[in-house]
This record gives sequence, C-alpha cells and structure tokens, in this order.
Amino acid sequence: PETDRALTFNNSPSVTIAPGDTVFSDPIDFDLAPCSKLAITIFFGEVPNDITGHPGSRTNSYLTPGNAVSAPDLSSAVRTAHWYFITGVDVLAGDQAAAVVALGDSITDGRGSTTDGNDRWPDFLSRRLRANPATANIAVLNQGIGGNAVVSGGLGPTAIDRFKRDVLEQRGVRWVIVFIGVNDIGEAADETIADRLIEAYRRFIRDAHAAGLCIYGATILPFAGSQYDSVIHENARQKVNEWIRKSGEFDAVIDFDAVVRDPSYPPALLPAYDTGDHLHLNPDGYEAMANAIDLSLFSR
Repeated sequence: PETDRALTFNNSPSVTIAPGDTVFSDPIDFDLAPCSKLAITIFFGEVPNDITGHPGSRTNSYLTPGNAVSAPDLSSAVRTAHWYFITGVDVLAGDQAAAVVALGDSITDGRGSTTDGNDRWPDFLSRRLRANPATANIAVLNQGIGGNAVVSGGLGPTAIDRFKRDVLEQRGVRWVIVFIGVNDIGEAADETIADRLIEAYRRFIRDAHAAGLCIYGATILPFAGSQYDSVIHENARQKVNEWIRKSGEFDAVIDFDAVVRDPSYPPALLPAYDTGDHLHLNPDGYEAMANAIDLSLFSR
C-alpha cells in the first residue's frame, strides 16, 4: 500500500480512450528500479466488446468486480495470462540511458517461457546488460507479437506496418534486433517469400539508419518436425539466413540458429531446448540465445 500512486490524465483521474487512440498519463514521481515488477490497476467504466490486449503476455493479470484500484489485496481475483490496454511504461532516466528494441514474433514474445517467470530471451538479455557495468544503463524493449509476420498475414499489424511505431518512435532507442520472419516462411506457398523478406529487412535497415540507429539481424531458427516443416520452407529459411550472415547489410549478425540447432540434424532445434512443438523454445533455450549475444554490440 505504501507504494500506491494515482495516475492522472491532463490532471483528471479518469480518461476515455477513443478507438485506435493512444493516451499517455501525466508523469508521476515514482522510483522504479531496473528489472523490478510493477502493478498497474485500472477501474473500467463502460468497456466495449473488442479491446486492445496482449494475449501472449506470459504474465498474469487479476480481474475483480468493482473499483479496486487502491485495494491492498486482490486475493479473490480471477487470474488470466493476458495484458490489457497498457502498451508500455516510459521512465525518466539519465543521459547515459538507452534502449534496444527486440522486434519479433512469438519466440520473442516468449511462448514456451514460464508464466510470471520473466524468462523470455529479452528478459535474460536485460539481466545480462544490467549485470555488465558498461551496459548497465541499457533497457530492453520487447516488441514481440505472437503469430506476427513481416510482409503479410499473421496476427496483429505486420512488422512493416508497425516498424515506425514499435521501433523508431520508442523513446531512448539506439539499437534494434530484427528477429522475425518464421511465420511468413511457414505460411508461404513458394520460396519467393525469401526475397520478400530480404527486401523488407533492407527497408528496416534504411529506416533505422536514417533514424541514427544500429540494426542487427538475427537468423531464423530451425523448425523441422513442426507445422512449418517442408522442403520449400526450409530452403527459404536457408536463403534468408545466408543473406543475413553474408550480405553485410545489417550492422551485425546475431546467429541464433547456430546456437539452438541440433548439431546432429541442423534443420531441427536441439531437443534440450525444444518445448515439444519443434518451433518454440523453453527457458533454457531462451537463456542460451541471450547468452550468445555479444554485449559489445551495445557499446556502438
């Protein structure tokens, strides 16, 4: 209870959000330590049938009837592993603070991680950055959307459509890791998806460089045995990964594929990291991915 702070919106205790709008609260004086947990409680008046949400939050929300915004205990609330309405928290920080955006799909969103465990690969990366004195002031912004695609289809706006909002317009961002494309490949009817992905990556690179950002390309993980497994899809994955590794167009390459593939059968995930669907990783796999990232990339 002693940490309870009331939010206001243009000095009002409530706000009505029009469809499609984004609303910022007024700033509050609140000491938020790195990697700490923050609870945001909302009391709703009229709620439409369709609302903005994050279905793959891997973190519980608590639902209870009535106005409980200042309740010290929600022991009778119903748990649901989704987030609603809130898209981010901006923190006032010193001049040396900066952020890296992880742009991705469900593998970045954290499918296969532990609910309330904060063991997605961006979580592990954040803790590594914090523990390293040279990078202790760098935040990780997880912009993963489960089922998301780059050029067409998928869940939510495509990465092309959301790149400006989710990368370029994020406050304090200095670096971006592009790790997305497996859903485009997995849903494609032919190998031309590889060329469309490469063109999209080139667009991301141009836009990031125009904004003064460093942009790093991450290779697409193996998926043999999954719902996406086919010769066409594997050939497309190999072509995209070859371009990421050898084109020199990204400022650096993060080779996640090399970290988590099975050495005895490279088209597949290492069994120790496989959740069982042959597409998503468990926390050990996510930690291995984060540990493979060279932290000197964030000294540029």
